Amino acid sequence: MSRAEQPSRRTVLAVAVAAAVAGGAGPANAVGDTAAAEPDETTARLVDNHAWTTYRDWRSGTADGTRAVAGRRPGVVIGTPAGTTEYTDPHTRTTATWEYTTWTSPVHALAVPSTEVIASWNARTPAGTWIQIELQGTYSDGTATPWYVMGRWAAGDGDIKRTSVDDQTDGKSTIWTDTFAIDDPSTGLRLSSYRLRLTLYRKPGAKNTPTVWRLGAMGSDVPDRFTVPASTPGPARELIVPRYSQEIHKGQYPEYDNGGEAWCSPTSSQMIIEYWGGRLTKEQLAWVEPSYADPQVCHAARYTYDYQYEGCGNWPFNAAYAATFKDLQGVVTRLGSLTDLERLIAAGIPAITSQSFLKEELTGAGYGTSGHLMTVIGFTTDGDVIANDPASPGDEAVRRVYKRREWENIWLRTKRYNASGKVVSGTGGVCYLYFPVCPTPRQRRALAAVGVR
Repeated sequence: MSRAEQPSRRTVLAVAVAAAVAGGAGPANAVGDTAAAEPDETTARLVDNHAWTTYRDWRSGTADGTRAVAGRRPGVVIGTPAGTTEYTDPHTRTTATWEYTTWTSPVHALAVPSTEVIASWNARTPAGTWIQIELQGTYSDGTATPWYVMGRWAAGDGDIKRTSVDDQTDGKSTIWTDTFAIDDPSTGLRLSSYRLRLTLYRKPGAKNTPTVWRLGAMGSDVPDRFTVPASTPGPARELIVPRYSQEIHKGQYPEYDNGGEAWCSPTSSQMIIEYWGGRLTKEQLAWVEPSYADPQVCHAARYTYDYQYEGCGNWPFNAAYAATFKDLQGVVTRLGSLTDLERLIAAGIPAITSQSFLKEELTGAGYGTSGHLMTVIGFTTDGDVIANDPASPGDEAVRRVYKRREWENIWLRTKRYNASGKVVSGTGGVCYLYFPVCPTPRQRRALAAVGVR
């Protein structure tokens, strides 16, 4: 499965335990019991997703050596280096000198004062280059966070090892792999605004440069809940998406999170990338053992791997990997309902969703998981979810149909009980969305309706 929902990554667990103790929480309501579910909330009231993508956006920030570039896909590149710095890669112990420049966004006031923030970026990093993404925010009490590193990233792994950064906290908030989280939301403290800082690196004297096309973040304040309201089924549609199993890769390349059994995230990413026409060349796949089926899944695992997290489930790293394919964008967001997913499917946009559940909570899955990614590709006439589930014994078994009520609850809840009866976390509607650089008008409207532009 995925390492994505381990307690070290998320703060929801601690909050949920505290709430359970304080409230005397008993066993969760049955998945089908909607009477006790919390009041419905719209995505607009729970999530703020903002990004800098246009030439005007890149001109609006504070540049120290960067240069905004116009064109079909505007971005920011190295202009005149601001200086040089040394970086010691914690995973190779190699120290190297790099030229660098920085771009700092304007302050973005969150429409949703947030308990969590997840950054996303889309970039090209030729050999000899890499980027760093940082976040600095203001709390609702008027104090400021430090500059937190949200990721050190390169498309390849020959110059640095892409990595999250552990042990970042100021006593009010903490970075859990890829997520900024308020330590104790019950105090009422929230993040009210933020700015992002990009640092672009290259080897001294080189002429090549990273290009960043999209930079943004998703802030959210999803209420703690064991169950969510039932949604009304919408129109039926199924998208034709390639089917790949992670399970056929068991034992392959164990250096990447112990092999294919943990590759749900990159396997899902590769399915959606190929749905949009993304293809890897023979040269790109030449490093994979020729006897392995679906070598592109091995490739996706290698190039989404987070060397600090020691897994392939870093959410922004998967979105950034998708955007390395021609004419694709990728973001991490939260959705508020299956209605949001139906709107996207109707426009031809599949989604990769993150959920956790006991075996008996999802009929037909045949397993339970503390965190798993799968792709939603459609809905039946009864409103049930059609998913390409990579936790299947082979490619031919990947397409599954899951009961609507069960599926929406395991995806949208923030609290659940594990097999031992302990309160643990849920993802609260997290998903990855990959879509074209130039969406159709219908796709643009569907994305805007769920807060992505």
